[in-house]
Amino acid sequence: MNKKKLLTVAAAMAFGVAIQSLIWLGVLNAYYAQVLTTMSMFIILATSLNLINGITGQFSLGHAGFAAVGGYFSAIITTRIAPPLPGPIVFLVSLLVGGLVAALAGFLIGLPTLRLRGDYLAIATLGFGEIIRVLFVNWKFVGAAAGMWGIPGYTNFLWAYAIAVLTVLFIVNFMNSSHGRACVSIREDEIAAETMGINTTRYKVMAFTFGAFFAGVAGGIFAHLIRLLHPQSFTFMFSVEILLMVVLGGLGSITGSVAAAVLLTFLSEALRQFAELRMVIYSLMLIGIMLFRPQGLFGTKELSVDMLAGMKSKFKFSKN
Repeated sequence: MNKKKLLTVAAAMAFGVAIQSLIWLGVLNAYYAQVLTTMSMFIILATSLNLINGITGQFSLGHAGFAAVGGYFSAIITTRIAPPLPGPIVFLVSLLVGGLVAALAGFLIGLPTLRLRGDYLAIATLGFGEIIRVLFVNWKFVGAAAGMWGIPGYTNFLWAYAIAVLTVLFIVNFMNSSHGRACVSIREDEIAAETMGINTTRYKVMAFTFGAFFAGVAGGIFAHLIRLLHPQSFTFMFSVEILLMVVLGGLGSITGSVAAAVLLTFLSEALRQFAELRMVIYSLMLIGIMLFRPQGLFGTKELSVDMLAGMKSKFKFSKN
């Protein structure tokens, strides 16, 4: 990791500590703390889905299923097994287990379904998400249709924010690696990528597995924030909400996913009193994006320190 990237990560973490300090001091009340924590969770979900849909060019609608797997198995660790360890360590272990089980599900689903493309892949992943939800509805060990109660509230803003920063850092580094460039080549032209000797199935499964892992971690954060899990929390509309963040920010732009997750989280809270109109507004927003800016807010561009420095120098030059 170079010096600039290290300083950026340190500044991001310092910002998170500052916000958490305001929460501890009571400057920000419990409502704002929960909104900010939810925002961090959606950043993880949006950036991990962008790894599949934006960077690799696939069309997945099963992210809610991976989040459900991660959430339920994370809650099983903290409620049904509960190893005799300090709470923060148990929480981290539960998130890791939830993420790994979700990654395993992504791998097993990815092998047969990622040979499909476009709408066929979307239908297959949508079916997977619904199968997962129905399985949890009928699994008595986790409460079945009544839901899973009594989950300890380990999640706070700092935990969720730190994991969101690490998620973004991992995906950015992955994008800049040879594996990430292979995934981008698949997005641009899969046939040409195969011709150049890239194992497209391998890289699509890899992206799907990594995306599922982070979705599972986000599901664990959600479980220990809300403190209960219900299969109806992971419906098709939950996947659509995450997809909207990816499309709004720009397919292939991690900066765009982060910005869209922040924007839509706060917009969702502002529209909470109009709950019946929220999805209508989301749908109209998606139609508007497709009509007037189909590439999203950022397109495939990323915001960086060097980019900001270049904009600043251009501004000074034009001013002179």
